[in-house]
Amino acid sequence: MVATTKGPVRGFVHHGVAVFLGIPYAAPPLGAARFAAPEPHEAWNGVRDATAPGPTAPQGERRLGSLDMSPYFGPGWVRGDDYLTVDVRAPAAPPGPQAAPPGTPAPHPEQPLPVLVFIHGGGFVAGSSQASLYDGSALARDGFVLVTLNYRLGVPGFLDLPGAPANRGLLDVLAALHWVRDEIAAFGGDPRAVTVFGQSAGATLVGALLADPAARGLFRRAIVQSGSGLGAFSGGQAARVTRAAADALGVAPRAEAFASVPDERLIGVIPALTGIDLRTATRPDPLVGLSPLGPVLDTQPAHALAAHPGTVDIDLLIGTTAQEGNLYLVPQGAYAASTAADVEATAARAHPRPAELLAASRAARPGTSSGELRSAVLGEALFGAGTRALADAHAAKAPSRTYRYEFTWRSPAVGGLLGAAHTIELPFVFGVTGLPELYGEGGLLGPVPAPAEAAAMAALSEHVRGAWLQFARTGDPGWEAYDGEGGTVMRVGGDRNVSQGP
Repeated sequence: MVATTKGPVRGFVHHGVAVFLGIPYAAPPLGAARFAAPEPHEAWNGVRDATAPGPTAPQGERRLGSLDMSPYFGPGWVRGDDYLTVDVRAPAAPPGPQAAPPGTPAPHPEQPLPVLVFIHGGGFVAGSSQASLYDGSALARDGFVLVTLNYRLGVPGFLDLPGAPANRGLLDVLAALHWVRDEIAAFGGDPRAVTVFGQSAGATLVGALLADPAARGLFRRAIVQSGSGLGAFSGGQAARVTRAAADALGVAPRAEAFASVPDERLIGVIPALTGIDLRTATRPDPLVGLSPLGPVLDTQPAHALAAHPGTVDIDLLIGTTAQEGNLYLVPQGAYAASTAADVEATAARAHPRPAELLAASRAARPGTSSGELRSAVLGEALFGAGTRALADAHAAKAPSRTYRYEFTWRSPAVGGLLGAAHTIELPFVFGVTGLPELYGEGGLLGPVPAPAEAAAMAALSEHVRGAWLQFARTGDPGWEAYDGEGGTVMRVGGDRNVSQGP
């Protein structure tokens, strides 16, 4: 049992890890409050049970062709009011050879532990802290306090509405970081040693936090896994989505009109918004039509960071997988079926100067198939360009505090075609490569591996997790800092070997 400022919570101990699930960091966003800034949660009487998963943000079903992505997206919409919550995992006994037996609670360590705060992905319309990929027990056993969080998704989280604050999902993340600052010491964590990390949509939100003055002082380090510093919609682009949503729902495009629309209808309108052409004369669609919703910022985070007047005091680890775009093509059968016309159409949607993007992609991959080229164009548009922009902007302000990586391990899933696709690094970072649901038909990691292969994957996970945790402890993952264009990028994968190069 742990005492928070709102009241005590009771968790449980499992294999040496103290687990607390569904602790509110903000009041339930109900009715009109769905379109307002998060408010403090009321105190509770008695001990709040934190031994079972709680509700999740309203969301629709998310599928990716033949691939089973439930370990990534989680259970979907678990109904309930209190879904602005955090899950906390912490060592139940001091790490090291003298640790108490599993299941034996221990007092807080004399020295508070470093803290990791994870922001999940899901295209800003899906996902939750309950996804099995985010069971951070391995991170806790390594001597960290891990916080995973839920935030508003879809229309309540990111539709830009007159009469409502923008980026409400991002405001939720900020509220959760304030909760960490105020409460994490009670769980054994050090509020002065917080690393915020995220993947995909969550990583793009981390990029937004880097450039947001409201986030200063809430974390010391940041890890951006397959995000983008160029991933925000402009106000004009967002207005197109808002008009389309209002028309589809038959309401005025204002917050007070949307407040009366039930969650089911707000979820149901998302497919009608996907596919809207959001290109403008000056900005491409940052999500290339994959999601109509995301942060709305007239200045991209990478550009805002570049214009920062002083030195940036946050350490940054940032990178991508080697074949990001495969996730959006291979499971749907579009990779093998891609034609030269498909490649050109993807480039036209992804870049204001598509010929330039195509030329660069072809030059980097001479003689490749249309599917591989199309995947490269998607990966560059969604994550590659925005990762470089954010890394370069950060390195210009803090050249000794910026580190880049590329994750190259290739999954044999979907007939061996999935490869080093988007999301593939997550099981290795969280130390869950042994999860049964990641294998078999439709499994993210392919067929059940032979013992030797499973051992090699576990060793790679230990290596990757060690680099992430070393960075969270010290600000240095174990390789040379990235000092701007042409600087060091650590390539991690394969048989656990690493190599450096531009």
